[in-house]
Amino acid sequence: MCLMTFNWLDHPVYKMILVANRDEFFDRPSKPIHYWDSGIYAGKDLRGGGTWLGIHPDGRFAAITNYRDINNIRKDAITRGNLVKDFLEGDDDPYTYLEHVFANMHQYDGFNLLVAKDDRMYYLSNYGKEIVKVNPGFHTLSNILMNSDWPKEKLGLTQLEENIASDRLKPDDLLALLKSDIILPDHLLPDTGATLEQERALSAQFVRLADYYGTVNTTALLWGHDGTVTLKERTYTLAESTEDNLINFIMNSVNQEL
Repeated sequence: MCLMTFNWLDHPVYKMILVANRDEFFDRPSKPIHYWDSGIYAGKDLRGGGTWLGIHPDGRFAAITNYRDINNIRKDAITRGNLVKDFLEGDDDPYTYLEHVFANMHQYDGFNLLVAKDDRMYYLSNYGKEIVKVNPGFHTLSNILMNSDWPKEKLGLTQLEENIASDRLKPDDLLALLKSDIILPDHLLPDTGATLEQERALSAQFVRLADYYGTVNTTALLWGHDGTVTLKERTYTLAESTEDNLINFIMNSVNQEL
C-alpha cells in the first residue's frame, strides 16, 4: 500500500475501519484479495510472492507501505511483501515478530509495517528507531513515517473522520475516499529522490504517473468487534474501468466465509 488511513479500537461497532490505496507499476502482475491455501485473505504480488495487506481469521492483520528513498535502493533487497505474508502465516505475537524484523531490517528497502493480533497493534519502519505501539484512534500511513503531516495524509484523515461522524461506513462509502487528484505546488513537494514530475504526481492521493505507474486498487476494511469482517477491493485500469472484489467472513469460525 502507499496511502492508508484507519481508525483503531475507537468505534463502538468496529475494531478497525480502514481504507487504503495501493500504488504500483501497471505492468507488475498481481492477484486481487483472495483466500490462500495457508488460510489468509490477501492480494498477491505474482512477481515477489508476498502481499501488501492481509488478514487471517485467527485475528491477525498486517499491511505495508514503502518508505520512499529512491537514492538509497538496495541491490540485493529481500521483497518487502514477505514481511506481511510471514506474519499472517506465522504464530508469533506482533511485538515478538517485529523484534525479529528489527534485527534484520537492513536487508529490505524502506518500509512501514503494521502488524496486529486481536487488540494489539504495532508499527515498525526501518527508517525509524523503535517498535511503536499503535494506540486507539485515527492514524495515517504513506511513504514516510506514520502520522506525518503530508497533505494527502491529512486530507485522508479528515475524509475518514467525516465519514465516521456521519455514519457513512458501507464499503462503497470508504472506497470513495482517497480519490483526490490535487497536486501540491512545487515549493511544498517533499524531496524523496524522485524527479520533479514524479514528486508532483505522487503528491496526490490518487496517483497517475504517465502510463506506467499509479494507484492500482483501493481496499476498504471493516473489522467488527463481533468478529465479522468485510473486505472490498476496487481495482483500476488505465482505461479507467473498475472491478470490485467483495469478501465477508467471521473471525475464528470453522465456516468462515459468508
